[in-house]
Amino acid sequence: MTQLSPLQRLWLTETVRLREAHAGPLDDLEANRRARTTGGDLPARIENRALWLAERDGLLSAMLHWLQGARLALLVLAVMAVVSGAGLAFAALGNGQTPVNVFWALGSLLGLNLILLLSWVVGLVCAGEHGAGLGRLWLWLSEKLARDAKAAQLGPALVLLLQRRKLNRWAVGALVNGLWLLAMLSALVMMLLLMATRRYGFIWETTILGADVFVAATRALGALPNWLGFSVPTVEMILVSTDSSLYNNELVRQSWAIWLVGVVLIYGVIPRLLLYVFCRWRWKTGRDTLQLDLTLPGYSQLREPLMPSSERLGVNDSAPEQLHHVQAGQSALQTDGALIVGLELDDQQPWPPALPASVKDAGILDSRESRQTLLEQMTRFPPARLAIACDPRRSPDRGSLALIGELARSAAATRVWLLQAPPGQALDADRLSDWHAALEQLGLPFAASAPLNWLETGHD
Repeated sequence: MTQLSPLQRLWLTETVRLREAHAGPLDDLEANRRARTTGGDLPARIENRALWLAERDGLLSAMLHWLQGARLALLVLAVMAVVSGAGLAFAALGNGQTPVNVFWALGSLLGLNLILLLSWVVGLVCAGEHGAGLGRLWLWLSEKLARDAKAAQLGPALVLLLQRRKLNRWAVGALVNGLWLLAMLSALVMMLLLMATRRYGFIWETTILGADVFVAATRALGALPNWLGFSVPTVEMILVSTDSSLYNNELVRQSWAIWLVGVVLIYGVIPRLLLYVFCRWRWKTGRDTLQLDLTLPGYSQLREPLMPSSERLGVNDSAPEQLHHVQAGQSALQTDGALIVGLELDDQQPWPPALPASVKDAGILDSRESRQTLLEQMTRFPPARLAIACDPRRSPDRGSLALIGELARSAAATRVWLLQAPPGQALDADRLSDWHAALEQLGLPFAASAPLNWLETGHD
């Protein structure tokens, strides 16, 4: 199984829970058995059960596709942020043919950013939860770019999982502030490039306000940048910037340019950077405390199947309606040795066959107890090669095929041996064809001869 982070394991577990809540309990007999064999406390067993079901039913691959879509969506949003930031700088400074109104330029660069920043902070403090448009857009893009129908179940599961610790606000906060940080950095870099390659003059204009208002505003906005080393225009420079014949002075232009860069850095870039770091810290701290809520519907009824007060042997559940394609070698344990087993053979089929010394005989599975015992042993000690001998005179019922699938999933490689009919009897062609079709559906190789050489050496 793909190595998953703790958050991804919890995410898949929550997805399986929601799926069972809407569609009913899944066929989980084998998943429960594997979870019990793995051991651990109840949350660990619930996780292991859910991960096995998620891999079997395609939810694991759907999550990986969803994550790929999420990364691609994030890249798209990042490119949009960079382009938008560069556009802000172009809109604020123009082409250099006309003087730049410093306060209009400042409003273009910081106005929308500061308004949305304040609304985000107010929503976080007052409402606790907030619906960030960028967050919803990212989730929507992630699902669209995943291109997997099963990925539709993953988004709601992730949202519900994070809401329990109120981590949505910090995840979305890191996304929103990170994208705005990119936009403001892009605007700042583009400003510097434009100022380095074009000649800009700066003015300010008013009809109803006095010059002292602009002097006070300029000095106030420049206080923090000045503390960090950015120069602030003097009162004389501010006053002469209303005169179109004087604003073009080299020293005045440079002073305004440095002031504008400093203000954008201090009031545009740094607040977003600090908020991004803070949201990331809260997200990582909260993420490490996430755990299963065992009081939720769907988890409480798993206690008895996964941590039974008394172990029951045998298989009590009916055979599944759908056979899942077998993927051999799913066990994380080391596989070793070769094993042969007979499935519900009668006295007319001699057993065991003459076996090489390295091949072990697991006997004939003809009862619930024998099946469960062998499955438990193979879960703990999976063989490298497994041969299952079947009598094709019997019909391939769903229960037998489900058992064959369970056995095959516990071995690194499996082959099915369809025995010849006893002397004086003939195999029914239609029934044999049913066996071939069923085993092909399971994806298991089969043959009419004993695979003894393969069992002993690993090849034919």
